[in-house]
Amino acid sequence: MGEARDFAGKTLLVTGGAGFIGSNLIRFLLGRLPDTRIINLDMLTYAGNLENLEDIADDPRYTFIKGDIRDRKTVEEIFGSVQGVIHLAAETHVDRSIVDAGEFVLTDVYGSFILFEAMRRADIELFIHVSTDEVYGSRDEGVFSESDSINPSSPYAASKAGADRLAHAYTVTYGMPIIIVRPSNNFGPFQYPEKLIPLFTTNAIEDKPLPLYGKGTNVRDWLHVEDHCRALELVLNQGEPGEVYNIGAGNEVPNIEIAETICDTLKKPHSLIRFVSDRLGHDRRYALDCRRIDELGWKPVIPFSKALESTIRWYADNEGWWRRIKDKSRDYKRFYAYYYRDRT
Repeated sequence: MGEARDFAGKTLLVTGGAGFIGSNLIRFLLGRLPDTRIINLDMLTYAGNLENLEDIADDPRYTFIKGDIRDRKTVEEIFGSVQGVIHLAAETHVDRSIVDAGEFVLTDVYGSFILFEAMRRADIELFIHVSTDEVYGSRDEGVFSESDSINPSSPYAASKAGADRLAHAYTVTYGMPIIIVRPSNNFGPFQYPEKLIPLFTTNAIEDKPLPLYGKGTNVRDWLHVEDHCRALELVLNQGEPGEVYNIGAGNEVPNIEIAETICDTLKKPHSLIRFVSDRLGHDRRYALDCRRIDELGWKPVIPFSKALESTIRWYADNEGWWRRIKDKSRDYKRFYAYYYRDRT
């Protein structure tokens, strides 16, 4: 275990803070670290939404900057005034990466490079690089440990793997205090409705088909975003620079069970579930060995069944939030029609 750090009276940068995980993290940290200031750097691409942070927008400890992590000048200016960085900004949707891999390479790899380069010229105490369990690829049995080789399948996972290894290289070559975390599939409130749980939930509410790939047997480990935030806070305070930490909850569930639970919770017929042609390069199963972060003192505390039900209820109770995306976003409607609706 590394020496405890204290960011009281200091400033943290969260990249991609208007997105799903970022907005939940900023709200969580402001509640947990009352003397810490937070800067949110977000380009507000299709998945960035300042509505996610309306409740803390006027908090004097919070500052929003609209900007691109690929903009060297903007990044270097911000790095001159922060002591810690939690890097979440990324293109993250596998289906979109299959359609257009270029944006993923530019944002996930080159954008991370710009951040690492700025770090070399600044006085940063700690940089947390948020990677993903998808960099490991798929396995039918057993679990991946942090020392296992990575073998990404999708263009998204490959772009995250590139940034992951670049973070490692900057630690080894330049001695930068970087920690890499590899979380499993996050879910919870404010997740953009292109990912499985919010897509299926909002479609079910609208009595639209739930397009389930293949036979629905692909397995994911589901991690509630609040448990992820707890893990990031612990790594921020006690994680060892140069280490990699897997973050998973051990909630391995086939996608068909997720779809059926959503239908059952909303009292919708299972006939809404439509099996569609499988995703290209679709990984069958992800699973993580999380003993390393367990040794820091972290364990998930939110029971999966209750967390899934509360998440489904959140989308049912906040139709205005997601309808503004699904009904008014030209990007969402165009991508959905191209990749989902035409597959059902």
